[in-house]
Amino acid sequence: MTDEPLFGNTKSAADAEETNELYEHYHFVVDKGQTPQRMDLFLTQRLAGISRNKVQMAAKAGCIRVNGKAEKSNYKVKPRDEISILLPTPPHQLELVPQEMPLDIVFEDRDVLVVNKPAGLVVHPGVANFDGTLLNGLLYHLKDDKNSSPYLVHRIDKDTSGLLLVAKNEEAQIQLAKQFFEHTTQRKYIALAWGDMPEDDGTVDANLDRDPRDRRIRAVVEPPQGKRAVTHWHVLKRLGYVTLVECVLETGRTHQIRAHMRHIGHPLFSDAPYGGDNILKGTIFSKYSAFVENCFRLMPRQALHAAVLGFEHPTTHQRLLFESPLPMDMATVIERWTEYADGSSQR
Repeated sequence: MTDEPLFGNTKSAADAEETNELYEHYHFVVDKGQTPQRMDLFLTQRLAGISRNKVQMAAKAGCIRVNGKAEKSNYKVKPRDEISILLPTPPHQLELVPQEMPLDIVFEDRDVLVVNKPAGLVVHPGVANFDGTLLNGLLYHLKDDKNSSPYLVHRIDKDTSGLLLVAKNEEAQIQLAKQFFEHTTQRKYIALAWGDMPEDDGTVDANLDRDPRDRRIRAVVEPPQGKRAVTHWHVLKRLGYVTLVECVLETGRTHQIRAHMRHIGHPLFSDAPYGGDNILKGTIFSKYSAFVENCFRLMPRQALHAAVLGFEHPTTHQRLLFESPLPMDMATVIERWTEYADGSSQR
């Protein structure tokens, strides 16, 4: 785990600091002339568009700190108090239409659901993806439950498969957002990377920001630029010119594993935006080239799967852990590389 304070590094003057764009963190110092006032009233006046009820839920979840200590919503704000508050963003930036679609829901109760997302499905609407997203499908799934709505607390890339946690009410969202912000969730990914990893284990601790050459992807930058990102990796199996690895996230930045693996010289197999859709390792023989190209066709997306997800239930406080098997495309490609590596070792 990291030694960062509860809410990490913050900006001043109540400017929102994006964290994965799903929740915002505010940090400010109360003016010298402030008269004592209930914190929930103070914050609703200070922060535009924030309801008193949402502030109270955030305080109940321990997401509001005054001078480093969690305080209740009836705390009387005093001059020079330092206040930090973590708030999830609104669940839907656009008016979403419920759309029926097949969903692989592996767990659901009144507060949360865990869905096994297939590769190719966008999590939420954005540029060029206004409908047909997982959120549209979840809205349809919950259409008859007047007490529930899908609230995102994290996300995975369109072409990454695997487990995604969704809150079903705002109070659960705030509780879960705190866990993701404090890095107390458990997330493991299985990835197939180009090259033979130099060690059996390693850690990439490097800030990430938008790549100036291509704003759609992320690149490692020198501090204080970007945001700190930490990925721990462990070799599961060496397959000659590629390596099967397990990646554990300490932080959750956009494209974190993909950008970090490219940075250390091991882009994910078939990851086109990060250069992994080229033959980066191997021989010059046409038979080998045909083999790799066939693998690209079998899995025309990055070889990355969110395999393990663990968290504390927001209501029962029970620790829950879920695992997802590799999808067919990735399992098939790994099997092909295993056969190729075994065959090469016998030559």
